[in-house]
Amino acid sequence: MASQGTEEIVTQEFYLAKKPAGEAEAEWTSYEDLLVHLAMQAEKAERYDDMCQFLTEVVNSKFTRTKPLLENERNLLSVAFKNVVGSLRSSWRTFKNTDQEYDADLLTSYQSIVEHELEKKCLEVLTLLENKLIPVCPEASESKVFYLKMSGDYYRYLAEFCEKEEYKNKAQENYQNALDEARTTLAETHPTRLGLALNFSVCYYEILKEQQKACQLAKKAFDEAIQKLDTLNDANYKDSTLIMQLLRDNLTLWTSEVNEENED
Repeated sequence: MASQGTEEIVTQEFYLAKKPAGEAEAEWTSYEDLLVHLAMQAEKAERYDDMCQFLTEVVNSKFTRTKPLLENERNLLSVAFKNVVGSLRSSWRTFKNTDQEYDADLLTSYQSIVEHELEKKCLEVLTLLENKLIPVCPEASESKVFYLKMSGDYYRYLAEFCEKEEYKNKAQENYQNALDEARTTLAETHPTRLGLALNFSVCYYEILKEQQKACQLAKKAFDEAIQKLDTLNDANYKDSTLIMQLLRDNLTLWTSEVNEENED
């Protein structure tokens, strides 16, 4: 029996062809449920590229019906691309920090291959976000904040290694839009809003080189959340307090670095 690739598994035609003869034609939702199930199995097997393919097909399927992703589908999509891109970013950092005295040209060429793969994958998820996820997202919703933040994240990843000003500007623009939305939609202690503040402040500090704004944003988010800590529910307590700790850790580190630079 000939082997089959993942691209065959995720087609609706393949799914329908496997149904027993005489059964009614499956609805799209049944097909999407199967894809989500496959994505969860792929996650367990740590096959994150497959997860990306399964969930991209879910996005495409739902977009044809102007339907947003469910929360669990959205989270699976985030996990899938985060793991694939995270692995590529780790590889890139390894090349960037490697002593290239052995054969600098060869290592630089190898690094450029990784950069090409990384750029391609980031642009792949950004295309989904900008063309198919954000357009069907309900206004004034946590999902919209989530997707705008996610867009900011992937433009930030691109700006880490690519000199295009467009990527820096797009990162800042998406983060700012997400923050504006979050301030009118989500509580100060909501983990999505806190995670946004954390990542946006990192973008200010590491990508945009605006250390003062980074510190101001992180401090404001932490202070606002600490004042409303007693309103946290059990479901969000662990996630929110963890992000608050990260905000405080960054503030401590950045304040120390800024003070050292001022002394110099």
